[in-house]
Amino acid sequence: MNIISGGVTAAKGFKASGVHCGIRKNKTKRDLSLILSENKANVAAVYTKNAVKGAPLTVTKNNIANGYARAIICNSGNANTCNANGIEIAEQTCNFLGEALGIDAEDVVVASTGVIGLPLDIEPIKNGIPGLINALSENGSRDAAEGIMTTDTKVKEVAVEFKIGDKVCKIGGIAKGSGMIHPDMATMLVFITTDCNISTEMLSKALSSDIENTFNMVSVDGDTSTNDMVCILANGEAKNTKITEDNEDFAIFMTALNTVTVHLCRCIAGDGEGATKLLECKVSGAESLEIAKKVAKSVICSSLTKAAMFGADANWGRVLCAIGYSKQKVDVNKIDVSFKSAKGEIIVCKNGAGVDFSEEKAKKILLESEIEILINLNSGEFCSTAWGCDLTYDYVKINGDYRT
Repeated sequence: MNIISGGVTAAKGFKASGVHCGIRKNKTKRDLSLILSENKANVAAVYTKNAVKGAPLTVTKNNIANGYARAIICNSGNANTCNANGIEIAEQTCNFLGEALGIDAEDVVVASTGVIGLPLDIEPIKNGIPGLINALSENGSRDAAEGIMTTDTKVKEVAVEFKIGDKVCKIGGIAKGSGMIHPDMATMLVFITTDCNISTEMLSKALSSDIENTFNMVSVDGDTSTNDMVCILANGEAKNTKITEDNEDFAIFMTALNTVTVHLCRCIAGDGEGATKLLECKVSGAESLEIAKKVAKSVICSSLTKAAMFGADANWGRVLCAIGYSKQKVDVNKIDVSFKSAKGEIIVCKNGAGVDFSEEKAKKILLESEIEILINLNSGEFCSTAWGCDLTYDYVKINGDYRT
């Protein structure tokens, strides 16, 4: 299992592009992206559970009901959400792209991100499609990744190489996500491609299983987006024996998929709006997986804990507070808490009570850009990890005038 370059174009048979089509006023920013499989691919997707959903999610769900897709198109800068003609715009996008590519409109996955509630004009998208297609390249992953960014400050892409039998397979992904991230399915927008030969049923099983321990364990600000989607295309170009059941090959695929999704989770959490630090909360010693997950997510969502991490303040009481209101079965008198970074590790709580520790050492540890919050419940064998970021002054600045 090796990390490689190439993102969504690392796998055989995929091209991608990203261009500026005119949705954004800033002409230096790409605002329309395309991922294309040379052949029809099996597809699986998961969507936000927010009751208010972007129109593209509805159209995509209908389009891929047959289990196949060829292309993914996404605009940024203006979300197609809460628009009276949103469905029409999403369908038109699929139609225009399908016609230009010579494929069925139903073989198009459509997505959208940006400001919610503003009317979205179809003309920039329609006019931008020819240039988008002309720009398609086997090296176009980064352009596509740039084209789906909103308040993101960093491009998020990764790819992995692995073997199924004697065949080399590749899987890669791009993502966008910086704010409005507290998923209840996946997170923001994530597009994954693979040349592994795997059935639609097993692809769907893999994705649905993976997100529960990856994207659903990320939180930046407690707000669940209306546009969240994770989609994966598998075109089978690696020519491995087709994965149609839960066997050793499927386990290898799951490991590769998880390598990609965990990397993207860390990228998203570390690039939270205004963030200066990636927070990784690792809970061990829980009675059940559910307890471990809910405790980890509760801590990573705690505004007070996030603020303390921003200030490099080893205020471990805020961690215990968050564990307490997670409403999980825990024995407070058994809980241990430590903070860890590249500068070392320091225990700050033992058996639910404070211990003597060096505030100076703790400060050095917490001044690093990646912080681990280690919690041992000492009550079982289950563990879980959640990802988040610190809460800074800039988060309020960014969101105070996000629309205007």
